[in-house]
Amino acid sequence: MSKGLSILGGRVIDPIIGFDQITDIHIAEGKIIAIGQPPVDFVPDWEIEANQKIVCPGLVDLSVRLREPGAEHKGTIISETRAAAANGITTVCCPPDTNPVIDTPAVAELLQQRAMAAGMAKVLPLAALTKGLQGQQLAEIGDLKEAGCIGVSNALQPIANTEVLRYAFEYTANCDLSVFLYAQEPWLGHNGCAHEGITSMRLGLRGIPEQAETIAVARDLLLIELTGVRAHFCRLSTARAITMVKEAQARGLPVTTDVSAHQLFLIDEDIGDYNGQCHVYPPLRSDIDRQGLRAGILDNTITAICSDHQPHETDAKLNLFASTAAGISGLDTLLPLCLKLAQELEIPLVTLLGFVTYKPAQILGIDAGTLAVGKSADICIFDPQQQWQLHEYDMHSCGHNSPFLSWQFSGKVTTTLINGKVVYVSKTIK
Repeated sequence: MSKGLSILGGRVIDPIIGFDQITDIHIAEGKIIAIGQPPVDFVPDWEIEANQKIVCPGLVDLSVRLREPGAEHKGTIISETRAAAANGITTVCCPPDTNPVIDTPAVAELLQQRAMAAGMAKVLPLAALTKGLQGQQLAEIGDLKEAGCIGVSNALQPIANTEVLRYAFEYTANCDLSVFLYAQEPWLGHNGCAHEGITSMRLGLRGIPEQAETIAVARDLLLIELTGVRAHFCRLSTARAITMVKEAQARGLPVTTDVSAHQLFLIDEDIGDYNGQCHVYPPLRSDIDRQGLRAGILDNTITAICSDHQPHETDAKLNLFASTAAGISGLDTLLPLCLKLAQELEIPLVTLLGFVTYKPAQILGIDAGTLAVGKSADICIFDPQQQWQLHEYDMHSCGHNSPFLSWQFSGKVTTTLINGKVVYVSKTIK
C-alpha cells in the first residue's frame, strides 16, 4: 500500500453516525482508509498529532460569495477559498449573482477551473434560474447542470411573475435538481434596510416587515406542492417562516432550509446608532425571531447553518446606514459561532456539527461531511479550548466587515485537509 498520513490521538467526531471517540485516522491516496488501528501494510510518511483537539469532517458552507468574477476588489477565488481553508471549510456553494451571472456553462466552468487551480476549497456553483437573473426567461438549466452546477437559484432577485416561477420549478424538477430560494416579496419592504419595528422607527430607517418573507414563503410552498420540485429556502430570518416550513415538512413536502450564523445571535437592536456592520439582508430581526430560529435548530426544522459570506472593502461600510453595502464577512466566524451556539443551547457538539457538515452536504446532494472509511479525506482539526478575540488583522478573508469584531470566542482551526492534502496549518502550530 502506498504511503499516506495519520492523524493521531484526536477526538474524532463524525456527526452523520454520532461517532465521538478519541482515536486515530489513517489516510492514503486522498481517502480515509481506516479509523483506529491502521491496516497491517500501512506506513504513513507523515503524522499529525491531534491530542486535545477535535477532528471532524470539513465544513460545508451553503453560501459563500467569492466575488470573482466581477468584484475582485472585494475578494477573489484564491483569497476567499484560502480563508475558507483557514476556517476548516472544505466545500463552499457559490450563488449565481456573479458578474457575469452564472447563466452559461462557460462562466460555471471558469469558476470551477479557477477554484481547482487554487486548490484551497471545493467550489460548487449554483446556476441562475433565469437568464441574467431577470426573472423573465429560463436559463439553460440542463446545460448548466452538465457544466457542474449543483442546483439553481435566482439569488436575491425575486421572480415576480408567478407563472414563470411555476414553469421554472417544473423544469428544475425534470432536471432532477434542487431550487434554492430566497424568500422575498418583490414590492413589500422594497428599498428597506432594517427590520420593520421599534428600532427602525427610532432610527428613521425604511423597514422590511416580516411579511416580505412570509408571503413569499407561502407562495413558494404552494408552487412546490404543485410541481413536486425539491426546494431549499436560503437564509430564512423570521420565526413565522420557520413555522410555515415546519408545517410543510410535516405534510411531506421536499423542503429544507438554512439560517445564517449571525441571525442566531444578533437582532435589530444591535444596529445601535447606525452600525453599518449590522446592515445585512435579510435584515436582523427581533428577539422573538431569533428565538424562533434557535427553536428551529433544536427541533431540526432548520437543516443547516451557513456563513452567508459577503466580503466588502472597508469603504463599503462607511456610508450612511441605508447606503452601506449589505452583508457580513462570515467565514472567520462560522465555526466559533456554532461552538458558541452549542454551548448556549446545550446541544451536544456531535449534533451541532451536523448542521455544518453532513446536513448541508445532503442538501447539495454531494458525498461529503463524513469521516467514513472510503470517503474523501476532507477534514477539519480544531482546538476547542483555544480562546481568542476577533480582530480585523486576524481575519483571513479580504473582507473585514463583521459585527463580531472584539467578540471573544473559543475554538480555533489548526489544520485543514482536502482530499488528504494539508491545505492549512495554523501559524501557532509548532
